[in-house]
Formats: sequence, structure tokens, C-alpha cells
Amino acid sequence: HTTGAKSGAPRDAPLMYTPDGQGSAIVAGTSFARERHPAWTANLLAHPDAAITVRGTRMPVCASLIGDDEREAAWTRIEAQWPGYRTYERTSGRKVRLFRLRLVRA
Repeated sequence: HTTGAKSGAPRDAPLMYTPDGQGSAIVAGTSFARERHPAWTANLLAHPDAAITVRGTRMPVCASLIGDDEREAAWTRIEAQWPGYRTYERTSGRKVRLFRLRLVRA
């Protein structure tokens, strides 16, 4: 659940995620290898405070773009769960945006 980068309106996008082993989730803006980044990634860049719903429970998160120094480790973790998933990045011709979603404790 994000906030629109331009509109400020609430937006929802169903996504696959990978646990990062530290209580956070990793999501990848693959967009099925399309040439353009998916809109939800621009939303997270503009408004990193978001929410996720997992098994019917909505939780607030703060998104951060995964930097170059962590990308290989993130992709390794993603592909351990979703073998071949990085093919979307290789096919798209762009650097897929990877985000870490950290739970926000109230």
C-alpha cells in the first residue's frame, strides 16, 4: 500500500516478497521485464512510509532503496526463494529497483 508519487492518492499493488532474514522484506520492481520501472517503485521513492498486508494483517513499513553494495546479497536471497527471478532484470535492460521494507513499530 503506497501513496502516489504525483497524485498523493492511496495505491495498492500485489507483490511477491522475500524475507531478508532480519525481520524485513525485500521487494523487486521487475514489472515482468518491462522497459519501465513499475509505478509503485516511484511511489516508494517519493513516499517511503507505506504498508503491507501479509496473511490478512496490515502493517506499517518504511521502504529504503537497496544500494549497490547490497544488491548481490539481496538478489541471492530472492533467487533462493524464487529461482530465476533475476532473469526479469537481465531481460528488461534496466537496473531493477530493490527495496527493503522495515516494519515500523508503534
